[in-house]
Amino acid sequence: MPDIINKSFIMKHTAFSALHEAFGAKMVEFAGFWMPVQYEGLMAEHETVRKAIGVFDVSHMGEFWVKGPKALEFVQWVTSNDASKLTDGKVQYSCFPNDKGGIVDDLLVYRINAETYLLVVNAANIDKDWAWVNSQNKMGATLYNASDEISQLAIQGPLALKAMQKLTNTTITDMEYYTFKKVDFAGVKDVILSTTGYTGAGGCEIYFANEDAPKIWKAVYDAGAEYGIKPIGLGARDTLRLEMGFCLYGNDINDTTSPIEAGLGWITKFTDSKDFINKAALLKQKNEGVSKRLVGFEMIDKGIPRQHYPILDAEGKVIGEVTSGTQSPSLKIAIGMGYVPVAMTKEGTEIYIGIRDKALKAKVVKLPFHKG
Repeated sequence: MPDIINKSFIMKHTAFSALHEAFGAKMVEFAGFWMPVQYEGLMAEHETVRKAIGVFDVSHMGEFWVKGPKALEFVQWVTSNDASKLTDGKVQYSCFPNDKGGIVDDLLVYRINAETYLLVVNAANIDKDWAWVNSQNKMGATLYNASDEISQLAIQGPLALKAMQKLTNTTITDMEYYTFKKVDFAGVKDVILSTTGYTGAGGCEIYFANEDAPKIWKAVYDAGAEYGIKPIGLGARDTLRLEMGFCLYGNDINDTTSPIEAGLGWITKFTDSKDFINKAALLKQKNEGVSKRLVGFEMIDKGIPRQHYPILDAEGKVIGEVTSGTQSPSLKIAIGMGYVPVAMTKEGTEIYIGIRDKALKAKVVKLPFHKG
């Protein structure tokens, strides 16, 4: 009999874990990290971000540096979007296609300069992504996994940039969407401040060294106090992103869903000058079509769709399943996303969601759900 070694699971903590607990957060395990799911309640936190300013600890996200003369060649090969279009200070949403038609992960690509890029990946996929990018580094780019060294806050909401302007002498209130600057922020040098986020409510995300976390946390809250700043948990993060129709890895996209099926053709660039993993197969999908696509839907009958609930046609036949679903705090209706046959993707098409052994009516709608 081979020896069996039991390795106890070690929960990771961010630099802010103790602060979350001091704020009274309900803490849960998420992607191997001890994270806040909510503070005062999901509905109130959701509204805070839509109308004012809220702060998410997203330090569990992964950060990989790509450097050297082969940096761009590597990024072009391993991601689906066209990184050659990036200039210094620009950010790009992209994905890592796998070699089987699916997606290893979705990510952000930051161009620091011609030979330096930062890849920001999902927390649950850090180890998988790191193994993947190293396996694909045939050109010899310099890769460095800085995930355990960097903390990140997402400061989101219509008042976020106005409040954060107090903490830097660099003008940030006029920054375009998906751009970034390296700034002196709250007395800390070289903080990366980007006008990105997962909420559709405006604001920024900031990256800094773990040791600067307590100082920055206090400064952010002091600067936002007059605007009603509050800490926000993972629960509201999910409802906010779903209202915008943003894909969540593990729900709406995974190793078996292609970016074409997921409606991510806009980040899958088939230019002659760019070769990337599985390009030929994905181009064939684009040209010949796919059998299913990800759609958004609103419930007509009363009921809340949840992940893995079946999607049915009028005859009760299962045609797909819900990938994400919730009661929308902003719209006051139940919404969801899921994959259905292409023939059922037209806006206004009636579908049914299997909820507690009942087929409840819904209709396909155009994304995003939240238009405000």
